Amino acid sequence: MIRVRYAPSPTGTLHIGGARTALFNYLFAKHHQGQFVLRVEDTDRARLVPGSEEGMIKGLRSLGITWDEGPDIDGEFGPYRVSERILRHQPAVKQLIDQGLAYRCYCTPEELDQERKRLAELKLPPRYSGKCRLRPSDDPIFQSDKPFVVRMKVPSEGETVVDDLIRGRVVFENRVLDDFVVQKSDRNPVYNFAVVLDDHDMAITHVIRGEEHLSNTPKQILIYKALNLPLPQFAHLPMILAPDGTKVSKRHGATSVEEYRDKGILPEALINYLLLLGWSAPNETEIMTLDQAAGWFDLDRVQHTSAIYDYKKLVWMNSQYMRTMSITSLIDYARPFIEARHLDISEGPSLSQTMELGRERAHTLEDLAEGLAFFYERPKTFDSQGVSKHFTEDGTPTRLRILAERLDQLRVWDHDHLVSVYDGEAQREGIKRAQLIHPTRLAVTGKTVGPGLFELLEVLGKKETVARLLDVATAIDEQRLVTKP
Repeated sequence: MIRVRYAPSPTGTLHIGGARTALFNYLFAKHHQGQFVLRVEDTDRARLVPGSEEGMIKGLRSLGITWDEGPDIDGEFGPYRVSERILRHQPAVKQLIDQGLAYRCYCTPEELDQERKRLAELKLPPRYSGKCRLRPSDDPIFQSDKPFVVRMKVPSEGETVVDDLIRGRVVFENRVLDDFVVQKSDRNPVYNFAVVLDDHDMAITHVIRGEEHLSNTPKQILIYKALNLPLPQFAHLPMILAPDGTKVSKRHGATSVEEYRDKGILPEALINYLLLLGWSAPNETEIMTLDQAAGWFDLDRVQHTSAIYDYKKLVWMNSQYMRTMSITSLIDYARPFIEARHLDISEGPSLSQTMELGRERAHTLEDLAEGLAFFYERPKTFDSQGVSKHFTEDGTPTRLRILAERLDQLRVWDHDHLVSVYDGEAQREGIKRAQLIHPTRLAVTGKTVGPGLFELLEVLGKKETVARLLDVATAIDEQRLVTKP
C-alpha cells in the first residue's frame, strides 16, 4: 500500500508552500487508495513556537486536508512527534559508530567557526575538515566527558544518485558532501537522520516534498544505505516563486494560510489555487473540488519548473467561489468580517438579500463586508470624484427631491416599477436615464460603483431610499457633504 507523509516543523504558521506539499501528498494517497500520515518534526527545540502545531493542524483541516494517522489520530506506527521517538534514534546512531560508518566529533563551535572563516577567505564552500575522523581510536579524547556530536563518514569518491519521480536522475558527487552531523551534543538526532528512521519505521513508500529538500536527499540516501534500509521513492515539487522570480515573501502579499483567511480568501478557493501551483488538471480545468482533483492527481502531471505565484489569479478564483457557493455558506464565512465592521444587521434587509447582490462584484470577504455596509448604515462620506461629477449642477438637490417624491408615490416597490419612475422622469426632463441613476447611487451608497441601481433600491426599501435622497439634497444645499478620495 502507498503511504505518504507531511512532516512540518512547528516553528511558525502554516506557509502556503507547506500547505501545497500537504495537499499533493493527500491527493496522491487518495488517488492511489493509500494512506496519508501527519508527523511533527519537532527536533529543533530552540525554534519551537508555542501553539504552532495546533495552528498548523487547524489550518490544514480548514483547507479540507485530512490524514489517516497523526498526533491527533492514533495509529500503529506512532508516536507521531519526532521528539517522542528519540529512544528509537539513539541505538541507530550507536550502530553506525560501532560499524565504523560514523564517528564522534569533539570540535568546538569556535573551532568550526574559524574553519569556516578560513575557507571563506580562500573562497571555498564551507565544509568540515574531517579532523575528528582522522583521530586514532586510542585518542584520550574519546574517553573524556567533553561534549561531542556524531558525524557520518561520507565516501570521498563516487556519487550518490537520486532517482526522482518528477526530475528524473539527479547525481551528487560524494566529494561535495562533507561529513554531516547526525546527532547533536544533547543526543537528539538532526533532521536528516531522524527523518530516515521515521519514514522507514512508518512504512513510508513515497517521500513527496519541496525542491528545497533535494540537497538533503543524498545525505539521507547515504544513511539508508548505511543502515541497510530500503529506499522509498522520492519526488521533489517545484518551488513557488513570485512573479519577479524571487522567493515569495510578505511584500508579494500574504504567505500563510492564516493571513489569507484574515484577508477574506475562502479555504475552497485557496486550496484550489494551491493545487494549480505546479500541477495541471486534464483539459486545463481550473475550478475543481478536492474529490475531482484526487481522481486526476498523479505525479506525472507535476511540472519540473518553478510555479509562479499570482495573487490576482487567487483573488479571481476566490470571486468565482463566492458567486457560486450557497448563500448560507457565504453568510457563515462572511459573518466575522461583518462583525469586524460593527454593522448592525438586526434591522434592514436580510443578509441573504444583500449578499446576493454584493457577491457579484466582491472579490474577497473583506470586499463583501465593505460592499454591504451601506445597506445597514447611511453613508457618512461620499466619493469625491463622484461628488464633483454628479452633485455640482445647480439643479441636483431639486432633482433628488423630485425623484424622492416620485418614488414615495410608488405602490409597488420592485425592479420594473423603479425603472418606470426613472424612465418617466428622464423623459420629462429630456435627459438620459444615466443622469438620474448616477446621482441616486452616490446619494444612497456614497459610492459610484456597486450592484445594479434598481436591484439595490429594491432591497434597500422605499422608506430608506426616499430618506437618503432627501438628506443628501439638503446636505448639498447646506454645503456639508463630507467627501473622501
